[in-house]
Amino acid sequence: MAATTTPCCAPIAREPLSETDAADLAVMLKAVADPVRLRLLSMIGSHAGGEACVCDLTDAFDLTAPTISHHLKVLRTAGLIDGERRGTWVYYRIIPEAVNKLGALFAPLTQPSPGRPGDLELLPV
Repeated sequence: MAATTTPCCAPIAREPLSETDAADLAVMLKAVADPVRLRLLSMIGSHAGGEACVCDLTDAFDLTAPTISHHLKVLRTAGLIDGERRGTWVYYRIIPEAVNKLGALFAPLTQPSPGRPGDLELLPV
C-alpha cells in the first residue's frame, strides 16, 4: 500500500503564490465574491444529480433572466462551472477541480509552515 502525505498547511501559507497562480485564483475569487454568484454556485453544486437547469435557478432570485445569465457567464468564464444546452435550456454543473482548488487555498493550518515560528497554529473555528 502506498503512503499518502497530507501537506501541513494551506497553500497560501505554505509558500508564496506564483504570479500566474495568483492571477488565476483572483479571477475565481472575484467570481464568487458576489452574493448572487455564490448562491448560484451553491445551488448548482447541491442540486440533485449535480447539475441544475437554468430554469431551476432563475426563480430563486428577484432578478431578470439576462442578469442571471450574466452571473452564470462570469462563473463559467472563471472556470467554476460548465454548461450544456439541451433543447431550450442550459444545464450547469460545477467543475470539481476548480472548486476544490479554491477550497484547498484556505484549508485550515494544522501545523506551522516551514520557517515560521511554532506558535502560529490556527485553532478550529
